[in-house]
Amino acid sequence: MALTLQLPLPNGKLAGYTLRGTPPVRPAAGVAFNRIAYSAAHVVADPRAAIDPWLQCAVDWDATIAYRRHLWSLGLGVAEAMDTAQRGMGLDWPTSLELIRRSLEAARDVPGALIASGCGTDHLVLENVRTVDQVIAGYEEQMAAIEKLGGKLIVMASRALARVAKGPADYERVYSRILSQARHPVVLHWLGEMFDPALAGYWGSPDVATAMDTALGIIAAHAGKVDGIKISLLDKDREIAMRRRLPAGVRMYTGDDFSYPELIAGDGFDPEPTHRHSDALLGIFDAIAPAASAALGQLAQGNVDRFHAILGPTVALSRHIFAAPTRFYKTGVVFMAWLNGHQSHFTMVGGQQSTRSLVHLAELFRLADAASLLEQPELAGRRMKTLLTLHGVDQ
Repeated sequence: MALTLQLPLPNGKLAGYTLRGTPPVRPAAGVAFNRIAYSAAHVVADPRAAIDPWLQCAVDWDATIAYRRHLWSLGLGVAEAMDTAQRGMGLDWPTSLELIRRSLEAARDVPGALIASGCGTDHLVLENVRTVDQVIAGYEEQMAAIEKLGGKLIVMASRALARVAKGPADYERVYSRILSQARHPVVLHWLGEMFDPALAGYWGSPDVATAMDTALGIIAAHAGKVDGIKISLLDKDREIAMRRRLPAGVRMYTGDDFSYPELIAGDGFDPEPTHRHSDALLGIFDAIAPAASAALGQLAQGNVDRFHAILGPTVALSRHIFAAPTRFYKTGVVFMAWLNGHQSHFTMVGGQQSTRSLVHLAELFRLADAASLLEQPELAGRRMKTLLTLHGVDQ
């Protein structure tokens, strides 16, 4: 018998919703991709830890690493200790480094496991940063720690650099120093202010076109040390424009959680093979992993229509999860993991489960069901009912 729940609406009323319960399309065994696809992975909090959740960080390591194994089993890579893992929003640098260490260790047991790790300056006390040299030293400290573990770097945007830089020249100085020292080609990360207001004006200008020119100049000067750049501006046209201007062999990793299907599928217009499409480094892949894997497998086989048929219906969910204030998207990602049975609770590092309303989560539930993204529909229905009851909406 189909489950019907009374879900809240924005007008304050309740409306009956009957669960469709169609599980996700599963990828074929041994799926192979013709795109590099990283999922920025979330962390599972330890809800039983005797801590002050707003001030301290406690991670359920077993559940956290198990989720990474789940992503690898689907052929997806793991972008570790990024903003999806609440980096800078509850996950501190010591815990991030431990997360990186444990994930790299787990990856060694998984043939072909793809993993890259976030390197930033978030251990610096922002108010105490006065100079560009302090930013460089901060990056170097994290670089050394991650490379010592054998990790590949994703050089994250720095709040400290955005705070002290006086213009493009300071960005050129910092990135030239960092890239010249990297042991292996890195992925750069341009996170827009919609994801983090402290990164407004990154690359030394509030004008996106000017900022892009600076970033491209840095990449061109160090192309041998840059695997690619992930941009999260939620603007597909700017991403395509930048993709076509990258040096040969430097990849564009889409971070556009609004338009990822068409950006990954590509347009085929550029003479440089890696610029005809975007590869992926996406937070939404955490929440839609089985569908993402199945779609990418179809794309690799040349079944473009099937790729869009699987991935297209997930976009409405993604746009909802990443709705403004976009930085709170992590709550939706973790909510999906709870609905799908990948963790036993809906609790987040830093108490971030409170950043979205019950109305928002109810709509997320509807959209996930409509896109066939509930892996265990009966479990998801029971858990949604529990959440509703907890919020005073008896069924």
